[in-house]
Amino acid sequence: MARRTAVANDAWEALLSAHARLMKRFAAEDVWQDLSMREYDVLYTLSKYRQPLRIGELSRHVLLSQPALSRMVDRLVERGFVARYADRADRRGVRLSLTAAGRDKQRQIGRRHARSVARALAAALTADELRQLATICWKLADRPAVADASITDEKETVRT
Repeated sequence: MARRTAVANDAWEALLSAHARLMKRFAAEDVWQDLSMREYDVLYTLSKYRQPLRIGELSRHVLLSQPALSRMVDRLVERGFVARYADRADRRGVRLSLTAAGRDKQRQIGRRHARSVARALAAALTADELRQLATICWKLADRPAVADASITDEKETVRT
Protein backbone atom coordinates (compact mmCIF):
# COMPACT_ATOMS: atom_id res chain seq x y z
CA MET A 1 0.00 0.00 0.00
CA ALA A 2 2.82 2.42 0.88
CA ARG A 3 4.47 1.76 -2.50
CA ARG A 4 1.22 2.50 -4.34
CA THR A 5 0.86 5.74 -2.38
CA ALA A 6 4.39 6.78 -3.31
CA VAL A 7 3.83 5.97 -6.98
CA ALA A 8 0.49 7.83 -6.99
CA ASN A 9 2.08 10.89 -5.41
CA ASP A 10 4.99 10.77 -7.86
CA ALA A 11 2.49 10.62 -10.74
CA TRP A 12 0.57 13.56 -9.25
CA GLU A 13 3.74 15.62 -8.90
CA ALA A 14 4.75 14.78 -12.47
CA LEU A 15 1.30 15.78 -13.76
CA LEU A 16 1.39 19.10 -11.91
CA SER A 17 4.97 19.82 -13.01
CA ALA A 18 4.15 19.09 -16.65
CA HIS A 19 1.02 21.24 -16.44
CA ALA A 20 2.91 24.17 -14.88
CA ARG A 21 5.73 23.97 -17.43
CA LEU A 22 3.37 23.80 -20.40
CA MET A 23 1.05 26.53 -19.10
CA LYS A 24 4.02 28.89 -18.63
CA ARG A 25 5.14 28.13 -22.15
CA PHE A 26 1.68 28.73 -23.59
CA ALA A 27 1.16 31.90 -21.54
CA ALA A 28 4.37 33.36 -22.98
CA GLU A 29 3.26 32.80 -26.58
CA ASP A 30 1.83 35.58 -28.69
CA VAL A 31 -1.51 33.94 -29.47
CA TRP A 32 -3.88 35.47 -26.91
CA GLN A 33 -4.48 38.81 -28.64
CA ASP A 34 -6.34 41.05 -26.17
CA LEU A 35 -7.52 38.21 -23.90
CA SER A 36 -5.92 36.55 -20.92
CA MET A 37 -5.52 32.77 -20.99
CA ARG A 38 -8.28 32.52 -18.37
CA GLU A 39 -10.64 34.63 -20.46
CA TYR A 40 -9.87 32.43 -23.43
CA ASP A 41 -10.59 29.37 -21.27
CA VAL A 42 -14.07 30.72 -20.55
CA LEU A 43 -14.72 31.35 -24.26
CA TYR A 44 -13.37 27.90 -25.14
CA THR A 45 -15.53 26.21 -22.52
CA LEU A 46 -18.66 28.00 -23.71
CA SER A 47 -17.81 27.05 -27.30
CA LYS A 48 -18.00 23.35 -26.44
CA TYR A 49 -21.70 23.50 -25.47
CA ARG A 50 -24.65 23.91 -27.81
CA GLN A 51 -26.91 25.25 -25.08
CA PRO A 52 -26.18 28.28 -22.87
CA LEU A 53 -24.66 27.35 -19.49
CA ARG A 54 -25.47 28.58 -16.01
CA ILE A 55 -22.51 30.14 -14.22
CA GLY A 56 -22.39 27.17 -11.84
CA GLU A 57 -22.10 24.77 -14.77
CA LEU A 58 -19.37 26.91 -16.31
CA SER A 59 -17.45 27.07 -13.02
CA ARG A 60 -17.12 23.26 -12.98
CA HIS A 61 -15.00 23.48 -16.13
CA VAL A 62 -12.65 26.39 -15.40
CA LEU A 63 -10.07 26.97 -12.67
CA LEU A 64 -11.67 30.04 -11.12
CA SER A 65 -13.79 30.56 -8.04
CA GLN A 66 -17.39 31.40 -8.81
CA PRO A 67 -17.02 35.04 -7.64
CA ALA A 68 -13.91 35.53 -9.82
CA LEU A 69 -15.67 33.83 -12.72
CA SER A 70 -18.70 36.11 -12.29
CA ARG A 71 -16.47 39.19 -12.51
CA MET A 72 -14.72 37.79 -15.58
CA VAL A 73 -18.04 37.02 -17.25
CA ASP A 74 -19.12 40.62 -16.54
CA ARG A 75 -16.03 41.86 -18.39
CA LEU A 76 -16.58 39.46 -21.29
CA VAL A 77 -20.22 40.60 -21.55
CA GLU A 78 -19.09 44.25 -21.57
CA ARG A 79 -16.64 43.46 -24.36
CA GLY A 80 -19.36 41.77 -26.42
CA PHE A 81 -17.94 38.22 -26.30
CA VAL A 82 -20.52 36.63 -24.00
CA ALA A 83 -24.30 37.09 -23.82
CA ARG A 84 -26.57 36.55 -20.82
CA TYR A 85 -30.01 35.02 -21.22
CA ALA A 86 -32.78 34.57 -18.71
CA ASP A 87 -33.04 30.95 -17.60
CA ARG A 88 -36.51 29.82 -18.68
CA ALA A 89 -36.54 27.02 -16.11
CA ASP A 90 -35.47 29.28 -13.22
CA ARG A 91 -36.24 32.98 -13.58
CA ARG A 92 -33.71 33.81 -10.86
CA GLY A 93 -30.86 32.42 -12.95
CA VAL A 94 -29.13 33.41 -16.15
CA ARG A 95 -27.50 31.38 -18.85
CA LEU A 96 -24.36 32.29 -20.74
CA SER A 97 -23.31 31.72 -24.32
CA LEU A 98 -20.87 33.11 -26.82
CA THR A 99 -21.88 35.96 -29.06
CA ALA A 100 -20.86 35.86 -32.72
CA ALA A 101 -17.89 38.07 -31.81
CA GLY A 102 -17.00 35.73 -28.94
CA ARG A 103 -17.17 32.69 -31.19
CA ASP A 104 -14.98 34.41 -33.80
CA LYS A 105 -12.45 35.44 -31.13
CA GLN A 106 -12.37 31.91 -29.68
CA ARG A 107 -11.79 30.39 -33.11
CA GLN A 108 -9.05 32.88 -34.03
CA ILE A 109 -7.12 32.27 -30.85
CA GLY A 110 -8.05 28.59 -30.69
CA ARG A 111 -6.52 27.74 -34.05
CA ARG A 112 -3.19 29.28 -33.05
CA HIS A 113 -3.27 27.79 -29.57
CA ALA A 114 -4.13 24.31 -30.89
CA ARG A 115 -1.12 24.41 -33.22
CA SER A 116 1.06 25.48 -30.30
CA VAL A 117 -0.22 22.65 -28.11
CA ALA A 118 0.33 20.15 -30.91
CA ARG A 119 3.92 21.35 -31.44
CA ALA A 120 4.74 21.17 -27.73
CA LEU A 121 3.24 17.74 -27.12
CA ALA A 122 4.31 16.12 -30.39
CA ALA A 123 7.89 17.31 -29.80
CA ALA A 124 8.01 15.46 -26.47
CA LEU A 125 5.79 12.42 -27.04
CA THR A 126 5.32 9.73 -29.66
CA ALA A 127 1.92 9.13 -31.22
CA ASP A 128 1.37 6.14 -28.92
CA GLU A 129 2.33 8.22 -25.88
CA LEU A 130 -0.09 10.96 -26.95
CA ARG A 131 -2.89 8.40 -27.14
CA GLN A 132 -1.92 6.97 -23.74
CA LEU A 133 -1.79 10.45 -22.22
CA ALA A 134 -5.24 11.29 -23.60
CA THR A 135 -6.69 8.02 -22.31
CA ILE A 136 -5.21 8.48 -18.83
CA CYS A 137 -6.21 12.12 -18.54
CA TRP A 138 -9.80 11.48 -19.69
CA LYS A 139 -9.99 8.63 -17.19
CA LEU A 140 -8.86 10.96 -14.39
CA ALA A 141 -11.41 13.52 -15.60
CA ASP A 142 -14.06 10.78 -15.30
CA ARG A 143 -14.95 11.08 -18.96
CA PRO A 144 -14.60 8.52 -21.73
CA ALA A 145 -11.55 8.78 -23.96
CA VAL A 146 -12.08 10.47 -27.31
CA ALA A 147 -10.66 8.43 -30.17
CA ASP A 148 -8.58 10.51 -32.55
CA ALA A 149 -7.62 8.73 -35.74
CA SER A 150 -5.56 11.74 -36.80
CA ILE A 151 -2.65 10.60 -34.61
CA THR A 152 -1.09 7.94 -36.78
CA ASP A 153 2.65 8.04 -36.19
CA GLU A 154 5.42 10.02 -34.52
CA LYS A 155 6.01 12.32 -37.47
CA GLU A 156 2.42 13.48 -37.83
CA THR A 157 1.02 16.30 -35.76
CA VAL A 158 -2.18 16.30 -33.77
CA ARG A 159 -5.22 17.64 -35.63
CA THR A 160 -5.88 21.30 -34.74
